[in-house]
Amino acid sequence: MQISEEQFFEQFQIKLIQLAKIKQREEQQNRNGDIQQSEPFVEDDLISEFNHLIEIPLNQQGKIQTKSDTMKISDFEIFATLGTGTFGRVRQVKLKGDTNKEIFALKMLKKTEIVRLNQVEHINSEKKILQSVKHPFIVQMKQSFQDDKYIYMLFEYIQGGELFSRLRKEGRFSNDVGLFYTCQILLALQYLHQHDIVYRDLKPENLLIDKEGNIKITDFGFAKKLDNDRTFTLCGTPEYLAPEIIKGSRVGYGKSVDWWALGILVFEMLSGYPPFYDNEPIGIYKKIIAGIIEFPRFFDNKAKDLIRKLLNPDLNYRLGVHDKGQSVSKHKWFRGVDWESVFNKDIPAPWTPQLRNEQDASCFEKYPDSQEGARSLPRDLQHLFEDF
Repeated sequence: MQISEEQFFEQFQIKLIQLAKIKQREEQQNRNGDIQQSEPFVEDDLISEFNHLIEIPLNQQGKIQTKSDTMKISDFEIFATLGTGTFGRVRQVKLKGDTNKEIFALKMLKKTEIVRLNQVEHINSEKKILQSVKHPFIVQMKQSFQDDKYIYMLFEYIQGGELFSRLRKEGRFSNDVGLFYTCQILLALQYLHQHDIVYRDLKPENLLIDKEGNIKITDFGFAKKLDNDRTFTLCGTPEYLAPEIIKGSRVGYGKSVDWWALGILVFEMLSGYPPFYDNEPIGIYKKIIAGIIEFPRFFDNKAKDLIRKLLNPDLNYRLGVHDKGQSVSKHKWFRGVDWESVFNKDIPAPWTPQLRNEQDASCFEKYPDSQEGARSLPRDLQHLFEDF
C-alpha cells in the first residue's frame, strides 16, 4: 500500500524517537598547516600494489589482548574525565605501581544502562571488533574486564583531543588540512571494509588526534562485522545518516553508508558545518532525502566533485561502494598524494598539540568529577557480558 510522504516521515519519526533521545543527550553532554604531496602517481597497477601492501591481517586469534580475569578497577589510579556519554564516561588512568607511569584511557560503562537501552549487542560487538583490528589510524584497545556494575575497556591514551574541538576552534579547515585528515581516515575505512566491518558512526567527535597530530578513529559502538554484506539496524548520527538508512529497506544496507558519511565529513571539515542541517532530526532527514547540496563559493572544485560522488543517493554510482573504497583514493582530489607516506605517518601534520607531559589532558573539555553511582546488574543478567 502506498503511503504519503507525510505519513512516511510520521512513521519514521516514531521509529527514531529512542535513537534521537539517546544521541541528543550524548551530544549535549559531550559539547557542555599544509599536506605535503609528491609527484602524481595514479596508475591502477601502482595503487593496487599499494592497497595490497597496506592491508594488515587480523590477528589469528581475533584479539590484540585477551580479556582479563584478574584486572579490577582498584588496580588503577584514576584522573581526569576525558568524555561522558549515555552509559558512563572515559577516564584517564594509570596502573598502580607501574614504573613506566604509562597513561591510558579507561571507558567505564554501566551495565544497567546498557541493558535498559537495549544496547548489549552493540557493546559486545564493539569489544569484539576492537580486539580484532590493528591499524595506525584506529585507536588500540589494550584490555577489557568487568565487575558487577561496569564493563571496562582500556585504550591507549590519545592526547590531542577530538577533531570536533579542533574544527570548532578553527571554524573550518583549509583544503590542504582537510585533505591531510581525509587521507588517514580513508585508509582506515578501506582497512575496515577489507575485513567486512562497517563503521556506521563517522563524525568529528569520533576522530581523535594523537600527540604527533595524526588521526585515530574511536568509538566502535555502532560498528558491525557483516556476515552477509547487509545489516538492518537503524543507528548513527542524524546529520551523517545515509538515505538508504533513513528510507529503510527489506534488503538492508551495507558499507555504502560509510562512504556517504565520508562525504558529509569532508564537507563539514571544509565548510565548518554539515551539508544537511535542521534544528530537529526529522528536518535533517527530509533534507537528506531531498539531496540538495549548497557549496560555499570558496570550495575547491575537486573537493566538490568528490563530495558529490560520495553523496550520490544511487548506490550503483556512489563512489567507493563497489570496490571497498579503492576508487575513492583514485579520485582527482587526492592526485599527487603519496599513500605509502600517509600510511607510514611520514607527512608532517598541520597541527600538533602542545603538551606539558604524558598526563596532560588540556586538549579535552573539562568535566566535573562524577558523583553518580551505579547499581549492580542482577545476577541472572550478568551472562549478557560473559565475553568481557
